[in-house]
Amino acid sequence: MPFAVATGALHWRDWHHAHHFLVMALLATDFYYIAFAKGTALLLSSVAGMLSGAIPLFTFVTAAAFLREEPLNIRSIGGTLLGFLGVLLIARPWSQDIGTVNVAGVLWMVAGSFSVGCSFVYARKFISPLGLPPLALTTYQIGLALAILLATTDLGGIMQVFGDIRAALGLIVGLGFLGTGVAYILYYLIVDRLGAVAASSVTYIPPVVALVIGAVLAGEPVQAVDVLAMATILVGVGVLQSGRTIAKSREG
Repeated sequence: MPFAVATGALHWRDWHHAHHFLVMALLATDFYYIAFAKGTALLLSSVAGMLSGAIPLFTFVTAAAFLREEPLNIRSIGGTLLGFLGVLLIARPWSQDIGTVNVAGVLWMVAGSFSVGCSFVYARKFISPLGLPPLALTTYQIGLALAILLATTDLGGIMQVFGDIRAALGLIVGLGFLGTGVAYILYYLIVDRLGAVAASSVTYIPPVVALVIGAVLAGEPVQAVDVLAMATILVGVGVLQSGRTIAKSREG
């Protein structure tokens, strides 16, 4: 916020659009963060990360319903179905060993993915036309999100994280400055320039990173079906994107 104020990015007149900032605070910050935190606590980090790969699929479905510039075709539908198949392979609801994957954790991750996936479309449809700078949009969104979380979250024991300097630095620099501040400035920039579905494609990276980090650094077990599930999600998103490209070329 100090940087946004210093650069003159914030204006009182922007608050005529406060209802849009509130929706973005809920979709792209509050519920998304809570759902991912709960899901990650119940799952291996690799599995949680792979489930986040479903974000572009939810973006596509929402865009197809609410954005005219995101047309449906066979490839797009097929890519969406492949992506959901990947999610099912991770959840494995048919497995006799119900302890293999925590279904509640999967549902939390899917809910979070759906929330942030919808946010790309909302930002494209309602936020981009406002013409406000990404720095201002990020400040309004995160400011409202913070106020909501402070009013609804039990903060008991929160200071314990600062007892570990590495955890504190990771929280402030990693999650706060880079993972939230810088990330959302880029979020609004690419949504405005590339569109909802294309912008959501940046979320292809976390599933791969999570799988590698989980296996290499955390020593988490990775089964062949997990790799297959991740590949299925990424192939589904790739097919989805190719369908979108073909549709645009035909329009041109």
